[in-house]
Amino acid sequence: MIFSTDFGKKVSLFVTDPREDLTESEIKAAMDIIVQKNIFAPGGEDLKTPVEAKLVQTETTEYDLVVA
Repeated sequence: MIFSTDFGKKVSLFVTDPREDLTESEIKAAMDIIVQKNIFAPGGEDLKTPVEAKLVQTETTEYDLVVA
């Protein structure tokens, strides 16, 4: 989740292992609550506006390498 602060800086908040069935409206509502409740003030600046949200998925492929 990316927010802008009172001074126009962008701040990212990360959620590890979000629910798989999250909807866009639920994410937007959560971001609005974070701003309304003013629960984070990174660097002393209040979060002012939700800017964007992304779901980042990482896939890892392991290889069994035999070193002789």
